[in-house]
Amino acid sequence: MECRSGCAACCIAISISSPIPGLPNGKAAGVPCIHLDEQRRCKLFGKSNRPKTCLNFKPDPEFCGKTKDDAMRILSQLESECEF
Repeated sequence: MECRSGCAACCIAISISSPIPGLPNGKAAGVPCIHLDEQRRCKLFGKSNRPKTCLNFKPDPEFCGKTKDDAMRILSQLESECEF
């Protein structure tokens, strides 16, 4: 599966606990990443300083559903189930 253009659900719904450029404490779930551009594309994509969480996430129908709204719902639910 290819990423949906303009979706960015994975850049919003999930938390990132490792440091990100400009966010030394990572990013909270439900907060858009500061590295999203106006078209909701990652400005760190393909760069060496992209967080490991982001590098390891691969689009999949199980997580992304059929629409970006599906993706936000699914990923938000998974994130809430994984909170400690």
